[in-house]
Amino acid sequence: MPLLDLQKLTAGLSRTWAGFLRDWDRSLRAGNYPQTTRYNYLLAAAQLGRYLGEHSPDPDAEDAADDPCAVTRAHVEAFQAWMIDTRSASTALNKHKGLQQFFKWLLVDEQAIDRSPMERVRQPKTPRKLIPVMRDEDTGKLLDACKGKGFANLRDEALIRLYCNTGARLSEVGNLLVADVDLNTESVRFHGKGAKDRRVRFGPKTARALSRYLRARDKHKGAALPQLWLAERGKAALTPNGIKILLKRLGKAAGVPDVHAHRWRHTFAHEWKRAGGDTGDLMLLLGWASEDMPRHYGASAAAERAQETQARLGIGERV
Repeated sequence: MPLLDLQKLTAGLSRTWAGFLRDWDRSLRAGNYPQTTRYNYLLAAAQLGRYLGEHSPDPDAEDAADDPCAVTRAHVEAFQAWMIDTRSASTALNKHKGLQQFFKWLLVDEQAIDRSPMERVRQPKTPRKLIPVMRDEDTGKLLDACKGKGFANLRDEALIRLYCNTGARLSEVGNLLVADVDLNTESVRFHGKGAKDRRVRFGPKTARALSRYLRARDKHKGAALPQLWLAERGKAALTPNGIKILLKRLGKAAGVPDVHAHRWRHTFAHEWKRAGGDTGDLMLLLGWASEDMPRHYGASAAAERAQETQARLGIGERV
């Protein structure tokens, strides 16, 4: 089932809301926006529409629930506060960004409104959580948990090694096609955010794990599918969400808490900085456009790097 089911997303919305969202999705597709971005944008707008019809205390919310052109700043702020109360500040921030794009489209492209209700709505402040890096011993425990010659064992080892070795996003590894892997050059082509592709090298251990998995995959019922990762049974691909669940299950079996793909991404950035690697090269490898990202990733281990540098420099010890 595709991630973006427009009929499901617009269920319960007025015909006007549903029509605008359908047209907006067409515009996003024409702009070559990735499916995950389109889904997040459309979901934010659909959730605002449903909130106005079901939860909003504002007396004029009924008009806005019928037509997004009637949405006001007060409606958006109430929705944002409700998101913080019922979900989290980070979720509210995600919705804020999606709604900015929706009302910008209504204002600029459709000229359906004279002024965006987002114009003076503040972004919710979110506490920055420090994500702990994945230590080698924990990755080793996960690899031990999937040792074996069965299809799932070989697949899971290849997955873990690829995340650990490249620092790629959950969706980038999860959405790989067989054609994206080149064992001759020991490299993989990732399809990153904003339709930006990049090719990244992987090491000998990852290459061996991928080669073993591909041989097992050739004998699988779903071998003809273009997706690289296959479910253990049947003729279905393993989705990024399926991989997310799989990693949690492996973590539980290995006794490693809070296992998710992004921890290896933080680890990659930490180890790169620790080794004195160039920030520009790191941005290219991890598919970043903003210089804020290298500062954020690996931040949880920044104190460790600072202490190592302090010990190496020996400031005050030469007296």
